[in-house]
Amino acid sequence: MSKKIFVDSDVILDILCQREPHYEYAAYVFSLSDTKKIVLYTTSLVFSNVYYILRKLLGIQKSKEALRKLRSLVKVIPIEEKEVDLALNSKFSDFEDALQYYTAMRYGIKILLTRNIKDYKEREIIVQTPKEFISDNKKIKV
Repeated sequence: MSKKIFVDSDVILDILCQREPHYEYAAYVFSLSDTKKIVLYTTSLVFSNVYYILRKLLGIQKSKEALRKLRSLVKVIPIEEKEVDLALNSKFSDFEDALQYYTAMRYGIKILLTRNIKDYKEREIIVQTPKEFISDNKKIKV
């Protein structure tokens, strides 16, 4: 069975905006999803946040086009009441990160990819950058 991996806004923006030096690692992770070696997950909240940023950079149509391509590579999972309650009562300093973390946990996702590792102090799942993930999983090839 393929590894289930949650990707946050930073990682998605790295690939869609080709942000260096992070683009190469994000692109590799998404290519693993494209070849069905891993399964990527995110939330509708992440899609909304990414669209908000992309729209300012690319305009409405190009932003939607980019998100349609992204959508073919990720599964979208919902944030529900329990995750909101857990996030509100957590020690996370960033509410959005807490929502993502608890949603990933609910779906049995064991790895969360972000470039914002510092906000995930208490963790029961692996939180790492795409670069760290690639380094730790060299056996997974495109």
